[in-house]
Amino acid sequence: MRFSSPPPHSTGILSPMTMSNTERRTVRRSKPATGRASTRERPPGRPHSLLRRLVIALVLLTGLAGVAGAAGFLAFTAQIAAREPAAVRSADAIVVLTGGPSRIVDAVGLLADGRGRRLLITGVNPATTSDEMRRALPDVEHLLGCCIDLGHKALNTRGNALEAAEWAREKRFRSLVVVTSSWHMPRAMMELGRALPDVELVSYPVVTTRTQPESWWSDPGTLKLLVKEYLKFIMATVKIRPAQAVAGAGEAPRPAPPVSVAPATLRITPTPIPTTGAAFRPAEARLSP
Repeated sequence: MRFSSPPPHSTGILSPMTMSNTERRTVRRSKPATGRASTRERPPGRPHSLLRRLVIALVLLTGLAGVAGAAGFLAFTAQIAAREPAAVRSADAIVVLTGGPSRIVDAVGLLADGRGRRLLITGVNPATTSDEMRRALPDVEHLLGCCIDLGHKALNTRGNALEAAEWAREKRFRSLVVVTSSWHMPRAMMELGRALPDVELVSYPVVTTRTQPESWWSDPGTLKLLVKEYLKFIMATVKIRPAQAVAGAGEAPRPAPPVSVAPATLRITPTPIPTTGAAFRPAEARLSP
């Protein structure tokens, strides 16, 4: 006896042997996925988790910026001389930047000692005259008459560099001794180096007890001064110069009130200055506040 198989379409179910490839793919797509969850069904992340990550990133960036700033400040202070040089080699001329104690007298002493043929005092207030300098430094009047120039154009350190560059090119000097405060020397040398790339610069930092390493860490005023100078140094490094550097030709000069109260008017304590190098000790020169 033989049994005949029912026709394939009689039950409404397709046999795998009789399905085409297209029909097999259609059947597989229609089956629910049981092995793994669909990625579309994942719950969304909580909003505060993103905020937490942003706060952590901000704290880390702030910490890194603080560490970098502190490291940069320490590197900057390492450039500040702790002692005045025992000797300085001679140059064609000397440039002194006004603004701190002992700068002018030290520079005049170097000139008297033969460390340069001529001296430029840059950044002098227009109210200060050669006659006032003679009265303040009577023992070196012969130098004031022959070998010292007063520069009145500079308004800041960048202006000092531009004024010194103009003077050095006019006199054809190829080397300069630079005199300024020790804490101001890094920025002054950078600006002068940019303005005078072909001129050799020899630094002569003027050091006071206030800026010696054993003193400035414990003095809030000195620490504030150095931090402020460090920020100016960074700005000068990236060439951010918000202030005008020199007085223009058509500008009115800086105001010159009476000498006793004039801001930035040069006033030098009339202490005798020996003309010999062995006996020379810097006296005090200051700009009145």
